[in-house]
Amino acid sequence: MTTPVGTRLLIGAFATSGVLHMVKPDLFEPMIPPQLGPARPWVYGSGVVELVCAGGLATSQPWAPVVTTATLAAVWVGNIQMAVNLQRSRRPPWQKAAAWARIPLQVPMMAAAWRSPRRR
Repeated sequence: MTTPVGTRLLIGAFATSGVLHMVKPDLFEPMIPPQLGPARPWVYGSGVVELVCAGGLATSQPWAPVVTTATLAAVWVGNIQMAVNLQRSRRPPWQKAAAWARIPLQVPMMAAAWRSPRRR
């Protein structure tokens, strides 16, 4: 069974992001909405989930497409929080626009996750 390009891209993105969550958690802490409390546990937890999803997709686990799709939906909150934070900052306009532009990109990523192969 050939792994689709979208699945391979998700595996790479999730593996990279998961590792970054562990080694540079401060990069992700501003994405955690303050209402959720201390950010560090959320960053580590989401990093673990991303690594598990990458492994699940790479080995075509039956649960991996559903869990990865749900993870991408949950990460949407962080992407929106980051865009809101940037609007309040002195960052260049292109960075603010890029933060908002990436939000709709979750949809094709979720579609690719959902269509990922499942081992029977």
